[in-house]
Amino acid sequence: MIKKTVGFITLLGICYCTAANAQVVSLPTKLAAYKTSNASMYMVVKKANVVYPTIFTQHANEANDYVEKLGNNRRQYLLHTYTRSKKYFPKTIAILKKYKVPAEFAVLLALESGFNAKAISPAGAVGYWQIMDEVAKEYGLKIIEKEDGKITTAKAKLIKPLPAKPVVDERTNFIKSTTVAARYLKDRQKNLNGDWLLVAASYNCGVGTVWNAIKRSGKPNADFWDIKQFLPSETRAYVMNFIALNVIFHNYKTFVNDDLCFEDIIVKNRVIAID
Repeated sequence: MIKKTVGFITLLGICYCTAANAQVVSLPTKLAAYKTSNASMYMVVKKANVVYPTIFTQHANEANDYVEKLGNNRRQYLLHTYTRSKKYFPKTIAILKKYKVPAEFAVLLALESGFNAKAISPAGAVGYWQIMDEVAKEYGLKIIEKEDGKITTAKAKLIKPLPAKPVVDERTNFIKSTTVAARYLKDRQKNLNGDWLLVAASYNCGVGTVWNAIKRSGKPNADFWDIKQFLPSETRAYVMNFIALNVIFHNYKTFVNDDLCFEDIIVKNRVIAID
């Protein structure tokens, strides 16, 4: 007669049980096994394989859950955005490199405008990089607005509008606006001690808001995680999405194949004891 004593299976990330995981041992062997270290009672069935871009490696612990959740919940958006990025990212990265700005900032094109040259925000930011009027003028982008006017014809004495002058807004020019964005990001790096997450935050909410959050944190050398709670919710999401898109795109082939794993998947060994 065979008496079976079956232990627990604990699976982190995925819950399943297979006979292949079972160990068939005698009862004395089973009792001895319980006296061994806990490590010997667990088995890694799949190792984490996500690889973070270099500028984000130190932030993996804080960002991992968010990136995994975005990958699960926004899969179609990520696939669509990656496909569109192929047209813009090579040229963007070349310009960023010229100004010694990490290539990872190319994803701001997606976050800011969705690659739309004509995008206009409620606050009046325009173009691929959603640049405000004052920043455009500070960095030398031309903005020539249409002038309104009227003219009266002598014969019919009708009021007609003057022909509209061409509108020039270099924020809609890909090369010129990307060059300004790269210069702006490089300047913010100097303002924020080279902390690229703070630079990304400042692109969304302004460097003054970031400085104020640093002050409120009470830490003179605060990083993004130190000041996160003091930033606007939109900015917090913006920086997390900045990280997430880069991580997903860096692991894109694995992501597309549904094989991206953010943590080791561990099971507690299944034990079957035999008298």
